Amino acid sequence: MLSDKIRSDFPILTRQVHGKSLVYLDNAATTQKPQAVIDALVGYYSGYNSNVHRGVHQLSQEATEAFEAVRRQLQTRINASESHEIILTKGTTDSLNLVAHGFRSILKPEDEIIVTQLEHHSNLVPWQMLAQHTGATLRYVPIDGRGVLDQAVYQSLLNERTKLVAFNHISNALGTINPVKAMTAAAHAVGAVVVVDGAQALPHSHVDVQDLDVDFYAGSAHKMYGPTGVGLLYGKTAWLETLPPYQGGGEMISEVAMDQSSYAGLPHKFEAGTPNIAGVIGWGAALSWMQQVGLEAIEAHEQALLAYGTERLLAIPGVKIYGVAPEKAAVLSFNVAGVHPYDVGTLLDQMGIAVRTGQHCTQPIMDCFGIPGTIRASLAAYTSREDLDALARGLEKAIALLA
Repeated sequence: MLSDKIRSDFPILTRQVHGKSLVYLDNAATTQKPQAVIDALVGYYSGYNSNVHRGVHQLSQEATEAFEAVRRQLQTRINASESHEIILTKGTTDSLNLVAHGFRSILKPEDEIIVTQLEHHSNLVPWQMLAQHTGATLRYVPIDGRGVLDQAVYQSLLNERTKLVAFNHISNALGTINPVKAMTAAAHAVGAVVVVDGAQALPHSHVDVQDLDVDFYAGSAHKMYGPTGVGLLYGKTAWLETLPPYQGGGEMISEVAMDQSSYAGLPHKFEAGTPNIAGVIGWGAALSWMQQVGLEAIEAHEQALLAYGTERLLAIPGVKIYGVAPEKAAVLSFNVAGVHPYDVGTLLDQMGIAVRTGQHCTQPIMDCFGIPGTIRASLAAYTSREDLDALARGLEKAIALLA
């Protein structure tokens, strides 16, 4: 299996938790980092630490080149047409808020925004705030019992008043893969702008923003083996030029006088202040690591594990899996009949098994199913069958203790 070849790249996987070997199954929250990423962070701080852009000295030039090289890597990774269409942000949440803030000056009270019941709060709350600020109306696409968006309702909501549609590529809570290209084409047919939360898609699958034809696409480094506090916003050039700056300060300006300022061109217009230089450079190392391993190999590995893990969990009496979409990524979200998910997660932790319990920042999904939350095991390239076997054994022990 792929995991057998690469687990040694991740030093944290050798540690113990509560005297047990770590079984890390919380990858939808954040992935672990390969040694190459750790080395890149240390290499920057120990070898060429300096602020980027406009510095004439050698260290600044080296840091700038390393920083901007990652922008070009990201351009290639998602097939953006121009490197200036890659805005470097603090993460997916920051990226989505950037877009929502920009549309405050565009939307009108008679306009409508479409979001879905499948969203992480980061792709729901900013649009609620935008609607409150502009007076626009928020419309919702519901999910069915499988955790799949109701496409008939989506089509019925689209009309000439629809100005913006926001949805995720893959659900962090259920693993549902949405038909981004078809949904985008339908939105464009009524003249709406499409914003996609790609935080959970970029670690697991190939993303081509030109093929999808999305207007905006957001992602985070820490979901794809890179550092925390770094993300991207892809935007079509025309829309990035239309939106006003998100923040004011250094780097995003062209000319500054006491009474007014003019703004820099793309991408710097949206990158005020000193960025997370080390984090961006570390992300570049993560992108290189993923490319070396092979995205197709990662996806195939995770899909095989998803099938295996589903079979193992469903063989345990009382276990119910939430999110059974025909097209699904590497997330196993489940509960045990009569037991609170937090209690199960606590016992699993005592066995060295790291899962996440709760609402996963998706309260509307949990409300739809009428549950307080789920136990979520989420997979990555380094996840092994042995990890899932350990989860199944641990779950059986936890159920016996809680019965």
